[in-house]
Amino acid sequence: MAVQGLGSVGYGLCEHLHNAGAKLFVTDINQAALDKAATELGATIVGLDEIYDQDVDVYAPCALGASINDDTIKRLKASVVAGCANNQLAEPRHDQALVDSGILYAPDYVINAGGIINVSFEEDYCAEKSTQKVEEIYNTLLDIFTKADQQNKPTGVIADAMAREIIKNGGKNI
Repeated sequence: MAVQGLGSVGYGLCEHLHNAGAKLFVTDINQAALDKAATELGATIVGLDEIYDQDVDVYAPCALGASINDDTIKRLKASVVAGCANNQLAEPRHDQALVDSGILYAPDYVINAGGIINVSFEEDYCAEKSTQKVEEIYNTLLDIFTKADQQNKPTGVIADAMAREIIKNGGKNI
């Protein structure tokens, strides 16, 4: 697992992955965060530009937007891109470029929906209802992956179409 960015979300991801037994390769501009990840999680520190070259199953961009671009797609050895950074694709066409490279992309705004879902429950907060709704992200991603495969389209195209349909239907999934 290659994690770019060790802020609160990226570091939390690393903690979960470490507890699950994952081997971690991490990068960040904050040396203290890197040292902490190496000491507490046994993470291997790599350079900012070297994170793309790691032979891993998953690349998790958790810092910078636009880290998926013409240069990095050619270098990625991961079979999955799934992280918490916003706007991970430098350009929309990189969605198709990932497909062409055999890399599965979890669209950032789908995988990151948990925060906004949780906020939507603030008025009459119920942790159980919020958690239940956040856990639906898993099935939403599976639906996106299945439709993308069936329709031979990039996952971002499918996620965008699904989002437009939800908006068209007044916020209700169909």
